[in-house]
Amino acid sequence: MTGRTEGLRHDEALARVRAAADLLCRYPFACWHYGDSIGFEGLLAATDVLGDGRYEGFVHGACKAWIPRARPYREIDNTAPGYALCLLHERTGDEAVLEACLDLAAFLTGRRTLGGVYVSFERAPLRMPYGGATLSPAEQALLEDPGAGAFVDCLHFDAPFLVKLGRVAGDERLVDAGADQALATIALLQQPDGFFAHFFLERTGQTYGPGWGRGQGWALLGLLDVIEQLPEGHPHAREIRASFVRLADALVRTQERDGHWPTPIADRASFHETSTASFAAAGLARGVTLGLLGDSARAAAQAAWVASLASVGADGATTGVSAALWASTAPSHYAGAPVGFQVPWGAGPFLAAAREHLGPRAR
Repeated sequence: MTGRTEGLRHDEALARVRAAADLLCRYPFACWHYGDSIGFEGLLAATDVLGDGRYEGFVHGACKAWIPRARPYREIDNTAPGYALCLLHERTGDEAVLEACLDLAAFLTGRRTLGGVYVSFERAPLRMPYGGATLSPAEQALLEDPGAGAFVDCLHFDAPFLVKLGRVAGDERLVDAGADQALATIALLQQPDGFFAHFFLERTGQTYGPGWGRGQGWALLGLLDVIEQLPEGHPHAREIRASFVRLADALVRTQERDGHWPTPIADRASFHETSTASFAAAGLARGVTLGLLGDSARAAAQAAWVASLASVGADGATTGVSAALWASTAPSHYAGAPVGFQVPWGAGPFLAAAREHLGPRAR
């Protein structure tokens, strides 16, 4: 789905894409951490849009540097950009990348689960809420000893990676493991209104952070990746598609006039997180292209793209992107987050959206 670039000529929009990709390449990726997945996918998208192999080369180089020091694996390796690395293998034919992905998958699928979802952290990363809200005694006790948790961000990590890797490697067990992860995350975190909660804590058996704006983007793109890669007729495909449509419909009906969404989405007085628009511009447009969504989603995707493009300056810097949230049980945490960061979860979804709205360029 390609669209208009209101206010900018096509060549000017491409210049913003190049500037954003160049700036993202200067980000201190930790190999691995939250945001790396969409950052690397965004750089691959930049190569597609611009016909410039430097960005794919950056991803390839980072992966090759990681491979010899990948072991021993760590808990935070659940954030590795596995789906992007599978795409990289397909694009380059580098068998070392595929072998590294298979080794990583063996580690990731060995984790225990909560309600069928792999544990993201055995000690959930709760923090004092942004904005200074006072916690109840029960919340304070959780802060000190939160126990294990599962997070919506991981719907962009585990399920797409395992399904894609299973297809690339010809391993149906990995495909099924990824599909199972998607279905379990839907059951654990998707709410009746279609939106996903941010996280679930084993200690309380409850979900927290309903309607976190950027969190919907992680879920939207993760579900799409799974849907695109699942074999025809897979028994989980229909339910995963239905979940994606419920989420997309929720985003369409809550979009503000400026093309953005508040965060949390139910709090219309809260700030408009620009990364949410970038995620939505990418995901809704892909949903339309795949025939999963209709005209209302097409219009919402275009409005989100215009808003996303307007949030990126000529120097490639993004405005209106909040800091890493980690997690908090306080609802005010999301609206209180500091804003103004140059991070992969700002530039990455913008670059992914650019591929959907500006189209790929043959190299």
